[in-house]
Amino acid sequence: MLDIIIKFLKALNSETDPGQISFALTMGMIMGLTPLMSLHNVIVLFLVLVIRTNVSSFLTSLTLFSGGAYVFDTAFIQLGEFLLAKPEMIELWTSLYSSDFWRLTHFNNTLTLGSLVVALLLAVPLYFASLFIIINYREHIMAWVKKTKIAEIVRASKIYKLFMSHDLRGITS
Repeated sequence: MLDIIIKFLKALNSETDPGQISFALTMGMIMGLTPLMSLHNVIVLFLVLVIRTNVSSFLTSLTLFSGGAYVFDTAFIQLGEFLLAKPEMIELWTSLYSSDFWRLTHFNNTLTLGSLVVALLLAVPLYFASLFIIINYREHIMAWVKKTKIAEIVRASKIYKLFMSHDLRGITS
């Protein structure tokens, strides 16, 4: 886990495109909030591996959101139950469930449906919020920190040299 965090911090401070990091964080959130063994997570994993993203950011986000998802599982289940039990939507759910493809999605599961709806609603705001934070972090905070005396001392230390020599292979696909 420490290895993933180090790679994420290096990506955050590198020349990696902020959009790649934001996309990876968003995909990790979607996969982390929803049950792992779902068809939509196969699609998310496919996108992460095919589209140029920062894999360490994806893994960091996946780990954080997976750990926090258990806190919200009850709310996700209630939302899924609410959506599945709406009288005006029962015909839709019945027609979807009669198709083999839609049955594979497990949308008849209250946790899967509720958590995916929340994850999709949060996806666009998380992408733009993380993009804004990364850009401003790089322009203001990282630039300021690099100018401080403490940063100069840290850059001269053996720990920093070890950190910087850490292998970067595999953090982007």
